[in-house]
Amino acid sequence: MPYIETKTTRKIGKTEAAALRCELGRAIELIPGKTEKWLMLSFIDGLDMSLAGVEGDAAMIEVSILGHADDDSYAMLTAKICEIVSETLSISKDRIYVKYSEFDRWGWNGINL
Repeated sequence: MPYIETKTTRKIGKTEAAALRCELGRAIELIPGKTEKWLMLSFIDGLDMSLAGVEGDAAMIEVSILGHADDDSYAMLTAKICEIVSETLSISKDRIYVKYSEFDRWGWNGINL
């Protein structure tokens, strides 16, 4: 049950959103046991952000998962997310942060898993 939230200074149009949905749907499979079938995505665009005291295009990607993953899986996913966001939104990879959160409990459909 992964969730990926993308916050960015860039405007995300329908074409970019479709590309992000497709590519992030594939990328989540770099985490063992995770698939697009359970992936929820959200996009928050047009934000005023700065990084290292400099305004400009940037993105904060937050990945939440039920359970735990190993360092190698996270490393591969970070590289892939940065590639996807950079290519789709024209944001330099050094202006993209990726944050991970792991949870032992996750609610869905009126129950906790």
